[in-house]
Amino acid sequence: MTALRVRGGQKLVGKIDPSANKNAVLPVLCATLLSDAPIMLRNVPEITDVQRIHAFFSDLGTTVEWDKDAKTLRIDHSTISSSAKAKLPQAMRASIMMIPGLLARLGEARLEHEVKGCTLGAREIDPHVQVFKAFGAETSYEGKDIVFRNTHKVDGARMWLEYASVTTTENFIISALTAKGTSQIVNAACEPHVQELCTFLEKMGGKIRGKGTSMVTVEGCDKFQSVDYTFVEDFHEVATFLALSAVTGGDISVRNTQPEDFMLIDRTFEKFGAHVSHEDGWSRLEAPAELCVQQNFTSHLTTKVEAAPWPYIPADLLPIFIALGVKAKGQTMFWNKVYEGGLTWHTELSLFGAHTLLCDPHRLITFGGDTLRPATVTSPYIIRVAIALLMVAASIDGESTILDADPIRRAHPDFVKNIDSLGVDVSWDD
Repeated sequence: MTALRVRGGQKLVGKIDPSANKNAVLPVLCATLLSDAPIMLRNVPEITDVQRIHAFFSDLGTTVEWDKDAKTLRIDHSTISSSAKAKLPQAMRASIMMIPGLLARLGEARLEHEVKGCTLGAREIDPHVQVFKAFGAETSYEGKDIVFRNTHKVDGARMWLEYASVTTTENFIISALTAKGTSQIVNAACEPHVQELCTFLEKMGGKIRGKGTSMVTVEGCDKFQSVDYTFVEDFHEVATFLALSAVTGGDISVRNTQPEDFMLIDRTFEKFGAHVSHEDGWSRLEAPAELCVQQNFTSHLTTKVEAAPWPYIPADLLPIFIALGVKAKGQTMFWNKVYEGGLTWHTELSLFGAHTLLCDPHRLITFGGDTLRPATVTSPYIIRVAIALLMVAASIDGESTILDADPIRRAHPDFVKNIDSLGVDVSWDD
């Protein structure tokens, strides 16, 4: 059991250079399988899933040079044998995004039936299977494996998603580049990390129209070129450090070269009386003397934070705002419209002395402003929940322990080092 010991109560002050977005890095790594040209990736975080992909690529026969200190990853898939076999890593959900590249390169990919990820709720693979079938793949079960085989190269496809799924959208776009002619996806996900994948694919030679919108058109590509690409800052991590500033009464600035993505995030901070400013590539939150839930103009309605697919507040950020709701005076309703298992951890907040009410699997009310006490709490396997519990602990005088905190390492390898530099006394207890 991996635990974090947090001795809180200090105001966090300083500047942070955040890491790249895990949800951009992983699909880009998967998409590199399309190309035989050398690819250089920069600002690559040393996270668990990158380590798994690195190991998988090496086993497959790829030439991979990973300089962890420089955060660079040089990839050359031209050394993969045409007779190589690929059984994808079972321990990460990003495995499913390697299938288009493997089908194009080897004609076959195998995936264990149960693909793991954060414990947020049910995540079906049927939409992905529909994508692969649309681009000519046959799917079958062989024992515990789901086997995908590429029977022939097809013309472009058109799909209308029932739900704006990020990974399904990404799988469609990557698959469409291997087809002949034009493909189109309607109700596409448009999160910043989906847009970053499209930017990378365009640099590789892909022609993509409509990125950042709900309708994306892709032209098939016969040859991909060499790329030298630097990942941008993770907007999740930027928002998280700003929230740490707010919850501890601090003053933190975070490197952020894409403040245009923060208009709604900024407005959500304002709901708790916290103001974010953006200037010269930095985002700053200087906390008010006291966090207080702002009243609606329609005064009989409870202040609400709704999480749904972009351009809503991302469900991945909801936990950090729940931490603010626990600290801020007043009532806030949090509505997770994406995952049915995203709020069950609220019972851990009560161990700190927080008052919360779970209305149903998707809605939670915080009654904030109570005096909180140090506690030992247990995180579910959800990255941002582990961080939210750490945030609450950092705001309380005394020592708290976050058990099962290892999910933080899945996305933020330098997170503990960074918050330690801001003034939190925190350490891993492996």
